[in-house]
Amino acid sequence: MGIDPKFIGKKWPPLTYEAGKEKIREFAKAIKCADPHFFDDEFAKKTKYGAVIAPPTFAVVYGAQLIEPIFYDNELNLNLTMLVHGEQEFEFYNVVKANDVLTSEATIANIANKEKLDSISIELMTKNQRGEDVCRGVYTFVVRK
Repeated sequence: MGIDPKFIGKKWPPLTYEAGKEKIREFAKAIKCADPHFFDDEFAKKTKYGAVIAPPTFAVVYGAQLIEPIFYDNELNLNLTMLVHGEQEFEFYNVVKANDVLTSEATIANIANKEKLDSISIELMTKNQRGEDVCRGVYTFVVRK
């Protein structure tokens, strides 16, 4: 039996994440990006953003926190031993500045049942403390049968 398509549209409670300056710096260092927008307070103050900003791919930090509860959702009953990460995509609307408070919500966007595998796509939508859209992410996972 595969993942039941009746769960398309299922939502999880929103989670909040504060984008701390040090976390942004650590992430930028981890991805080997030395752009001063992500590190240098004095440089960042003079930019149009007025503060240290996060690299776009920082979205995996504040978004991925919502994936784990979905994996362990008893209703979905995902076989984690057969689950692999298929793909992910992002749409960016606003930059994340240091100390932004980000709230993300997760919704199952699609479930596809095929002969030897199922796929489940989870859409994450993130807004900042001003209610502005920051990022839309879609994470697709494949579960082999």
